[in-house]
Amino acid sequence: MESAEIRRRWLRFFEERGHTVVPSASLIADDPTLLLVPAGMVPFKPYFLGEVKPPFDRATSVQKCVRTPDIEEVGRTTRHGTFFQMCGNFSFGDYFKEGAITYAWELLTSSQADGGYGLEPEKLWITVYEKDDEAERIWRDVVGVPAERIQRLGMGPNFWSMGVPGPCGPCSEINYDRGPEFGEEGGPAVNDERYVEIWNLVFMQYERGPGQGKDGFQILGDLPAQNIDTGLGLERLAMILQGVQNMYETDTLRVVIDTATALTGVHYGRAKDSDVSLRVVADHMRTAVMLIGDGVTPGNEGRGYVLRRIMRRAIRNMRMLGADRPVVAELVDVVIGTMGEQYPELITDRKRIESVALAEESRFLKTLSAGTNILDSAVTETKAQGGRVLPGEQAFLLHDTWGFPIDLTLEMASEQGLSVDEDGFRRLMKEQRDRAKADAQKKKTGHADLSAYREVADRSGATEFTGYLHDQGEATVVGLLVDGLPSPAATEGDEVEIVLDRTPFYAEGGGQLADTGRIRLDSGAVVEIRDVQRPVPGVSVHKGVVQVGEVTLGAAAHAQIDLTRRRAIARAHSATHLTHQALRDALGPTAAQAGSENSPGRFRFDFGSPAAVPGTVLTDVEQKINEVLARELDVTAEVMPIAEAKRQGAIAEFGEKYGEHVRVVTIGDFSKELCGGTHVHNTAQLGLVKLLGESSIGSGVRRVEALVGVDAYNFLAREHTVVAQLTDLVKGRPEELPDKISGMLAKLKDAEKEIERFRAEKVLQAAAGLAEAAEDVKGVALVTGAVPEGTGADDLRKLVLDVRQRISGGRPAVVALFTVANGRPLTVIATNEAGRERGLKAGELVRTAAKTLGGGGGGKDDVAQGGGQNPAAVPDAIEAVRRLVGEKA
Repeated sequence: MESAEIRRRWLRFFEERGHTVVPSASLIADDPTLLLVPAGMVPFKPYFLGEVKPPFDRATSVQKCVRTPDIEEVGRTTRHGTFFQMCGNFSFGDYFKEGAITYAWELLTSSQADGGYGLEPEKLWITVYEKDDEAERIWRDVVGVPAERIQRLGMGPNFWSMGVPGPCGPCSEINYDRGPEFGEEGGPAVNDERYVEIWNLVFMQYERGPGQGKDGFQILGDLPAQNIDTGLGLERLAMILQGVQNMYETDTLRVVIDTATALTGVHYGRAKDSDVSLRVVADHMRTAVMLIGDGVTPGNEGRGYVLRRIMRRAIRNMRMLGADRPVVAELVDVVIGTMGEQYPELITDRKRIESVALAEESRFLKTLSAGTNILDSAVTETKAQGGRVLPGEQAFLLHDTWGFPIDLTLEMASEQGLSVDEDGFRRLMKEQRDRAKADAQKKKTGHADLSAYREVADRSGATEFTGYLHDQGEATVVGLLVDGLPSPAATEGDEVEIVLDRTPFYAEGGGQLADTGRIRLDSGAVVEIRDVQRPVPGVSVHKGVVQVGEVTLGAAAHAQIDLTRRRAIARAHSATHLTHQALRDALGPTAAQAGSENSPGRFRFDFGSPAAVPGTVLTDVEQKINEVLARELDVTAEVMPIAEAKRQGAIAEFGEKYGEHVRVVTIGDFSKELCGGTHVHNTAQLGLVKLLGESSIGSGVRRVEALVGVDAYNFLAREHTVVAQLTDLVKGRPEELPDKISGMLAKLKDAEKEIERFRAEKVLQAAAGLAEAAEDVKGVALVTGAVPEGTGADDLRKLVLDVRQRISGGRPAVVALFTVANGRPLTVIATNEAGRERGLKAGELVRTAAKTLGGGGGGKDDVAQGGGQNPAAVPDAIEAVRRLVGEKA
C-alpha cells in the first residue's frame, strides 16, 4: 500500500465517523516557542490548553512534522529521520478511552477491502500506563486482546505531558511484531526493535503541576473535560504494509535513494558508509523540499539555519558519493514527484522551490570548495603538531569568513580523527554577538548605565503611551538624565534624557522611527526632542536639548509631537503593510518580512526571496498597492488575545516577542498584521505609493525602497520634467525615448571603439623608433620611456612586445614602458631570451618599478605588469629599472 493511500484511508475512516478533516498546518509553527512543528498535536495545542474554544468536538489530520535534535544519527541508523507525517485523531470533551481504543483497533485490523489496513491482530501488542486499569480492561474485555499481549509500563514511556503545568495523562501504545529475525521475543517491554510502536493513544484526563523530567511533577487533579490526542507514524505503518526493513526503503524515500544512485553510480546495500550517505541524502532532500514548500528560506538563524544545515549535509554527502556536478535539481524533482500526490501545492509551487534550492546549492558549492581547503590545512597543521583537537579559533574563522556551519566542521573534522574545541568556538561567537549587541545598545542609549532607567521603571512604573489617540498631552517628569547620569535638574544647552509618566511620543520600534517634537514645562522651560528610545522594557526615554529655562525632576510638562512628521511616518508604515501583503500575494509566503524602516514620506521593506524580483512583478505589486489606496479602505486597530489574532490569520513575525494580548492592524479586507505602530485611518490618506526598485542585502533577502504621498508625487514630477527635457533633446515622443537613446548609445560606443583603434595604431607606430633608440647598459639593449597618457594596459603590453621583437642581433634586451591611465601609473616590462640568460627577469624588474610608483606588480620572467598610486614617480621608476639592469648585467 502506497503512502498516499495510507493517508487517504486514515482521513476517510475518521471523516466517516464524525471527525472534521483539518488540513496539515504549515511546518512553520504558529507558536513563538517552536521553530518548526515537531508533533501532530501542535496545531491543536490552543484547544487542549483551553486558550481557544475548538470549533469542533472531533477532528483528524495528517500533519507534516520536522524534528532535528538527532540529525547526526540520520542515516547512521534506520530509525532516525527529520521529516515525518503524523496521522492523528482528536476528541475535545467527546469520546474518551473506549472510543479511541476501538477506533484504532478497527482501522488497523479491518481488511483492506473494507477500507482498513489489514494488519494481523495476533501481531499487535499493547502497552498501557502501569496504573491505568481502565485502559487495560478495555483492551482485554472490549477489544479482546489476550492479557499476555498487554504490558504495563511506567511514566517514562507511557505517560504524556507538555513539560509544563497543564493537561497530562496516561498513554497506550500499539506495537507491531516484525518477527524473530528482528530479535528476541517478549513484547515491547523487552525489544522495541522487533515490536515497533506504530500508534500512540494519549488520554488527557489530569492536570499536572510544576516539575522536571518525565515524572518529577505532581498530579493536581482531574481536568474538567477529558480529551484524546493520538498519533500514528505514517512512515512506520508504510514500512510494515510495504514489507520493507526500514523507513528508507518505503516508497517516498527509496525513489530518492534510487535517484542518488543514478547520479553517483553508488548502489544502496553495497557498503555501510555509502548506505549512510544515501540515507542522509534521501531524508534531508525530502525535508528540504517540504520546508521550502512551506516558505522557509536558507539562512543563518532559526528555521532558516535548520534548512541550510540539512541541505548542505545532503549536498556534501552527494559529493562524498562521487557527484562532481550540481545535483539538487534532479533530487528536488523526484521528491516533488513522490510527495506531490499527498501535497499538491508542491507541484504548483515547483518553480519557486527549485529556485530556492538551486540558489543554496550554488552558494554552498562555492563555500565548500574554499572552506574545505582551509579546513584541510588546519587539520594537517593540528596533526603535525601532535594535536587531536582543532582549535576553536580555526572553527570560528571557517564560520565567520567562509560561512562554514560549525556542524559541518565538527563532522568533517571527526572524519579525519579530530574533535573540535567547541567551547572555544562558542566563546568567540558569544564575544562577537556581545560586541554587536553592545554597539547597537550604544546607538540606542548612548553610554548611559541601564540601571538608571531601571530605577525609573521601578520607582514610577511603565510609561503610558497615549499617541494612538492624541498628539499632545499633560505629563510629569519622572526621570531626568544629563550626560547619561541621573540629575535633579538641567539647564539651557544641556543634552538631556527625559522620562515622562505618559507620553504621545512614539519610541522607535517595529521598524518605525521615533517621533520628534517639544516638551514644555510649566516653568517656561522648553526641550527640543530629537529621538525617543526604549532602553529597558516599558520606559520611553525622550532625548533632546534644553532650549530655554530649567528642567527639574517632578515638574509638570506638556508634550507635543511634530504632527506633520508623525502623519508622514504613519503613511509610510501603512504603505509598508500594503507592500508586504502585495509581495506575499505575488511571490508566496516566502516573501515574509525580514526588516523595515518607516520614515517620513518613505520606507524600505526587507523580505525573503531566493532571487531578484522581476521588474514586471514589481510593477504589478505597485499597481495593486495603488488600487487598494483608491478603494479607500478603513485602517483599524484592535487589541485581542494572541490566539484570537492567529485564528483571524494575522501575520506575526517569528522572533518577535508577543504578550498574551496583541494589537492587530487591519486594512479593509486586504491586510492583517500584528503591529504596535501608528497608521493612517483610511488608505486614501496615502495618496500615492511609488516603488523605487529592489536590491539584494544578503543571501535570500531582498529590499524594496519606496516613496509615499507628497514625496512620491514630487519624485514623479521630477521624473516628468526630466522626460520632457529628454524628448525635447531627441526630438521624439516619450514612448520613443528608449529606442532613440539606445541608438545614440550604440553610435557613441562605436565611435569610442574607432577612437581606441586609432589610438592603438598610433601607439604601435612608435615601436620602430623606440627600438632604434635603445640605450646600451653593459651590453644590454634597454628601452625605457613613457607613452601617451590614456594608453590602456592591453595596448601598452602589445607595444612592449612589439619593441622587444624589433631588437635584433641576438642582443640581450629589456623593454620597460610606462603610462598613466585613469590617474594611476602603469608599467609593462619584457625581457628576451638572451636577457633572461643574463639574469634579467621581468617580474623582478616590475616589482622594483612598482614599488617606486607606490604599488605592486608581478608576472613571469619574460613579461610582467605592475602599477602604483603616484604618477609623478614615473621618471624615478625608469631610473630604478635602469640601475637594476646595470647591476644584473
